[in-house]
Amino acid sequence: MSDLRVDHDRQGRTGVAEAVYAPGKTPQQCAAAVAELLAGPGTGPVLLTRARAEQAAAAMSRSPGAVVTDSADARDGLQTLTWRQQPPRPGTALVLTAGTGDLPVAGEAAAVLEAYGVTTTVVADVGVAGLHRVLGQQEALAAADVVLVVAGMEGALASVVAGLTRAPVIGVPTSTGYGAGLEGVTALLAMLASCSPGITVVGIDNGFGAACAAVRFLNGREEGR
Repeated sequence: MSDLRVDHDRQGRTGVAEAVYAPGKTPQQCAAAVAELLAGPGTGPVLLTRARAEQAAAAMSRSPGAVVTDSADARDGLQTLTWRQQPPRPGTALVLTAGTGDLPVAGEAAAVLEAYGVTTTVVADVGVAGLHRVLGQQEALAAADVVLVVAGMEGALASVVAGLTRAPVIGVPTSTGYGAGLEGVTALLAMLASCSPGITVVGIDNGFGAACAAVRFLNGREEGR
């Protein structure tokens, strides 16, 4: 496959290995990219993200043994596949969603975190419309080493959570919401304009990027010991 140039050394440089982004690729291209990464010198996880059924099938046929996220939580039937899932490592992640409609993005983030051996807990439906729900998670917030907040609508949950924990908070705006939510733009701008200082914010529906940011946080924490 002449147009395939995978980055085998990325994890050594950055702490996060190259992943295969399925949209825009043929099933054969997905399968070839995964196989090339698995055949290379790296030992980190190999991920195929946002794969349609036919892309996932082609990759698994050529490279068996993938861990597949629960398709019930996959947006529009898209899946995250992991090969060479890493053993448990120090550090824990807590993924909170404002509503159950945010679970597909949270599921993508959790799959990536678990691929890197991060012990991950997902707690859904703790949005600020019922503030007691997130306040009931204060023990979990205190125990987490990094927190991902996945929220659409007005995205207020990230600000509330950042006021309750010492852990790094990564805001993940989602496209969940009604007309004025502007397919996630309102949540994105709200998180960027948060009055709680120090929040990291990724792009709309970017569970993968949020998980990679969390892995970088945890890598730095572990290397600093």
